Amino acid sequence: MACPRRTAKPNTERAKETIVHDVRTTSEAKIILDATDVVKCYGPRKALDGVTISIRAGEFVALLGPNGAGKTTLFQVLTGLFVPDSGDIHIDGADIRRNVVPALAGMGVVFQQPTLDLDMNVLDNLLFHASLHGINGREAARRIDHELEKLSLSDRRGDYTRTLSGGQRRRVELARALVHKPRLLLMDEPTVGLDPASRRALLAYVLELRAERQMAILWATHLVDEAEQADKVIVMHQGLVLRTGTPGELIEETGTKDLHDAFVSLTGPQET
Repeated sequence: MACPRRTAKPNTERAKETIVHDVRTTSEAKIILDATDVVKCYGPRKALDGVTISIRAGEFVALLGPNGAGKTTLFQVLTGLFVPDSGDIHIDGADIRRNVVPALAGMGVVFQQPTLDLDMNVLDNLLFHASLHGINGREAARRIDHELEKLSLSDRRGDYTRTLSGGQRRRVELARALVHKPRLLLMDEPTVGLDPASRRALLAYVLELRAERQMAILWATHLVDEAEQADKVIVMHQGLVLRTGTPGELIEETGTKDLHDAFVSLTGPQET
């Protein structure tokens, strides 16, 4: 069955989105991720319904939505794992349809599901990834040493990844995503299964990357507290972008007292 045509949003909805867009385009930083009107269907069901997102260099954006909102599908489309039915995606100026190699080379990804080879040690996992990006020898070793030191993993470089804790494996995946110096970092529910201390530490480090490396960061989560420090929050539900704005703007627009209440106001109560 063909993908159904997208139902137009009410004019009031479009007006609100336009206002938010005008505010964020005052920044002079380069747009690194530019996705416009992206649609992805599974038969008659729309997993992504005209999603538009832009992220600038040095900007941390939280993609906030309940389970099943379409966040993971969006990441699969952004990373080239799935092909959208329509819409345009550019990564640092490269069209992912026409120039997939430079587009993918410009991003680092930490997927929701673990993707390390548990039968390889930490160093070999990172060396393999570096080689895929054409980084070898001393340069690969230098970059890997730097990332492992920053993430307090230098002493685990020779250990098999299956011996690491969940938090340590996530940090290795982050180190791997950074080795090739991407301009865009995609984090899909990266704190799933982590203890509170590991969650806070991972988020704090990624927030540091925003300024230190002027990276564009898209952090997908269903946890409101992880979105509170974002430069911009994109609220997604049932494949639609409902609102985009700073945490303060979303709170003010919904007339609520905090971001949690604003999120519930926009998406409805979530099952626990």
